[in-house]
Amino acid sequence: MQTVTLNNGVEMPILGFGVFQIPAEETKRAVLDAIEAGYRHIDTAQSYLNEKEVGEAIRESGIPRKDMFITSKVWISNYGYENARASVLDSLEKMGLDYLDLMLVHQPFSDYYGAYRALEDLYTEGKLRAIGVSNFYPDRLSDIAAFNRITPQVNQVETHPFNQQVSAQENMKKNNVQMESWATFAEGRNNIFHNPLLVEIAEKYGKSTAQIMVRWQVERGIVCLTKSSKLERMKENINVFDFALSAEDMATIASLDTKTSLFFNHQEPSTVDMFLGFVKAQGEKTASE
Repeated sequence: MQTVTLNNGVEMPILGFGVFQIPAEETKRAVLDAIEAGYRHIDTAQSYLNEKEVGEAIRESGIPRKDMFITSKVWISNYGYENARASVLDSLEKMGLDYLDLMLVHQPFSDYYGAYRALEDLYTEGKLRAIGVSNFYPDRLSDIAAFNRITPQVNQVETHPFNQQVSAQENMKKNNVQMESWATFAEGRNNIFHNPLLVEIAEKYGKSTAQIMVRWQVERGIVCLTKSSKLERMKENINVFDFALSAEDMATIASLDTKTSLFFNHQEPSTVDMFLGFVKAQGEKTASE
């Protein structure tokens, strides 16, 4: 597996398997299948409510812990220094792990500064091999990089052919932060798997449109997350190292960029309201269990 080197020297696999929206009861099987397919980088989060099952799969896989790269994320309801610190230790306990390879601050709302400083201390203590943020736009990323002890190693953002994050990637490079994608396939929106330009390129290389989208990110140096519930699709998504896209094809894919999210704009007040609703709903769910 190809890797990237983070700003602290840690090696991170350039492809990862994400477990967003995989029900807890299906997560262990999905992660074990992903490991069988060749993935050694697994991405979860506190808000996905499946950290425990990810940990079970890692232990049952038989793969040495040092050969796995495990990411989780601190959820908004756990922000603030003390809450974030306790939540990370809780995540480690749920997963049955002594350390995480990467822990991210999940959203740029509420007291993310306090949460990030907790990650800094846990990093210094050896509980986290790398730390970073998720969904931080260039202004917020530059801010948190400038006014903290440790520059984030990673920023995970929505990235796919319809929202390519070119200027955001330039800012990450300026700050020496590794770009990582979520929604690599735009969750199938705008009929992306059947986009005529992507289909034409896929036919040229004898690959699927999904493989073209993954390879396109690899060639941009972006750590790329994919998700599938099917083993064969998992194997397909990771099989992208036997070809390279031409400069012409990279330019063709670049022409698809709308520079607009297909999901939500974190700078809009309505998005803050939406995430506040998520936090309240999750709190009510937890209280009722």
